[in-house]
Amino acid sequence: MRGLLCWSLSVLLLFLQPWETQLQSTGPRCDTGPLDLVFVIDSSRSVRPFEFETMRQFLVGLLRSLDVGPNATRVGVIQYSSQVQSVFPLGAFSRREDMERAVRALVPLAQGTMTGLAIQYAMNVAFSEAEGARPREERVPRVLVIVTDGRPQDRVAEVAAQARARGIEIYAVGVQRADVGSLRAMASPPLDQHVFLVESFDLIQEFGLQFQGWLCAIDYCSFGNHSCQHECVSTLLGPQCHCREGHDLLPDGRSCQVRDLCNGVDHGCEFQCVSEGLSYRCLCPEGRQLRADGKSCDRCREGHVDLVLLVDGSKSVRPQNFELVKRFVNQIVDFLDVSPEGTRIGLVQFSSRVRTEFPLGRYGTAAEVKQAVLAVEYMERGTMTGLALRHMVEHSFSEAQGARPRDLNVPRVGLVFTDGRSQDDISLWAARAKEEGIVMYAVGVGKAVEEELRQIASEPAELHVSYSPDFSTMTHLLENLKGSICPEEGISAGTELRSPCECESLVEFQGRTLEALESLTQNLAQLTERLEDLENQLANHK
Repeated sequence: MRGLLCWSLSVLLLFLQPWETQLQSTGPRCDTGPLDLVFVIDSSRSVRPFEFETMRQFLVGLLRSLDVGPNATRVGVIQYSSQVQSVFPLGAFSRREDMERAVRALVPLAQGTMTGLAIQYAMNVAFSEAEGARPREERVPRVLVIVTDGRPQDRVAEVAAQARARGIEIYAVGVQRADVGSLRAMASPPLDQHVFLVESFDLIQEFGLQFQGWLCAIDYCSFGNHSCQHECVSTLLGPQCHCREGHDLLPDGRSCQVRDLCNGVDHGCEFQCVSEGLSYRCLCPEGRQLRADGKSCDRCREGHVDLVLLVDGSKSVRPQNFELVKRFVNQIVDFLDVSPEGTRIGLVQFSSRVRTEFPLGRYGTAAEVKQAVLAVEYMERGTMTGLALRHMVEHSFSEAQGARPRDLNVPRVGLVFTDGRSQDDISLWAARAKEEGIVMYAVGVGKAVEEELRQIASEPAELHVSYSPDFSTMTHLLENLKGSICPEEGISAGTELRSPCECESLVEFQGRTLEALESLTQNLAQLTERLEDLENQLANHK
C-alpha cells in the first residue's frame, strides 16, 4: 500500500535474536540531541495479555537505545483504553533504569479504545511544561508515538490536527487489527515516513529496530546544502534554519530579516499592523477606512439595523466549536456601529428549547455586546430551529425587547446560525418572519442542510445564504455577511432615518420645490411661444 510501511513474515527470519539483545548489538545508543518523546500505548481489551507483553518489551528495548537525560531525550509514557493513564511524565525520570521499572510494572486497562482522548491528553497535559516538556522557545522537537491495534471509538482527525498545529510530530504505529484510515488521519506528513503497519505483535520487535533508525540523529547540516543564512539545526525531519536573536525566518525557510516591529511593540492596530522600515502602520480590511486615530477602522455608519442572531447550541456543535461560533459572532459585531441610535443587537440560543441571551435593547456599545457574547454558556441537546424562528418573530423584534417602532422604518434583520438539520418544521415560521418584514440570513456549517438554509433565508438565496464546511474555516464568510448586513453596503444602503419636520429636511424640501417650479415656468414659456407662432401662421394663411 502506497504511503504505508508493512512488515511481512519474511522479515522475522532475519531477526532470530531476542529483541533487547538485538538493540544492544546494533552499536552505540541513539543520539538524537534534545528530544521530548511521549509514547501512547493502546491497552484496550482487544490487546491480549501476551500481545501486551510483547509491546512492553518493545518499549523497554527502545528505551535502551535512547540517550536519556534531562538535557538529552526526555521520555513519557501514556496508556489508554476507555480512559487515559499517565505511566510516567516527561519530567519524572532521568535514568533509564527507573523508566524500565515503571514500564515493567505497567498493568493494562483492558477497556475500550479512545485514541482521540489519548491524543488530547498528550497535547494538553503530557507536553506541558508542568509535566516536564521543555519551553517552546527552546525549540526542542516534540514527538508523539502512538501504538494501537484497533479502530478508535472516538474521533481522531480533528484532535490530531490540533496537536500537529502545535508543533507535535506524530508517528502512528498500527499492529495487526489496526485501522489504516485512522493511522493516516493521526500521523504527520509525509505519511510514508510517519505511518507504520505491523502485521502482528511478533513483528513489532523488528519494527522497533527500524524505528530506532528514524529517531537516531543525522547531522543533516554537515552535508553543506542547507543554505541557511544564520544557523542550521539538525532535526528529525532534516535541516532546519534558525535566525539570530532579533531576526525572523522568511517564508523561504533559509533567509532571515530583522524582526517585524509589529511583533515587538504594542501597536494597537484593530485589524492589521504592517512594518515599514523602522516604523509601522495600521491597515483595515477591504471596504473599511482607517479612522483619525490611525489604529481603528470605521464601521457601518449609514442607516440603522435591529439585528437578532439565532445561534445553534445543539450537542452536535460541540463545546470547542461553540467557542469558535462566539468568536465569529464578535467579528460580525466588529464591523457594525453598535449604539442605541445606530445598530442594536440581540442574541438568542436554541437547542431543544430557546433562550434569549440578551435582547435588542440591553447593550448600547460593541464592547458590551462582545463581552455578553463571550459569557454565553453552551446549551447542548437537540436542534429546534422552527421553535427558535417562532420565538424571534413573536418576541425578539417586539418593542418590549428593544426593537424600534415600525413607523421609524428601521430594517429588521435575523441571522440564523446552524450546523445541522432541524428536528422540527421550519417552513411556517420561516415564511412568517419574511411576511413580518424581517430580512433573513442563514449561515450553515458542516452538516447544515442547504434546503433548510434556503427556506430560512430571504430572496435571492445567493445573497442571503452562506456555508462553510468546517467551523475553523468559517471566517471567510465575514466579507459576504458584511456586504449584506452592513447598512451602507447592503439592505438599507443610503437609508437615512430623519424626521420630515427637522429643519434640514424642510430646507431640502423647499429647495427641491423651487427647482421644480422653475422648470415648470420654463416649459410654460416655451409652450406660449409655440402657440403664438401657430396663431401668426394661421393669420398669414387667411
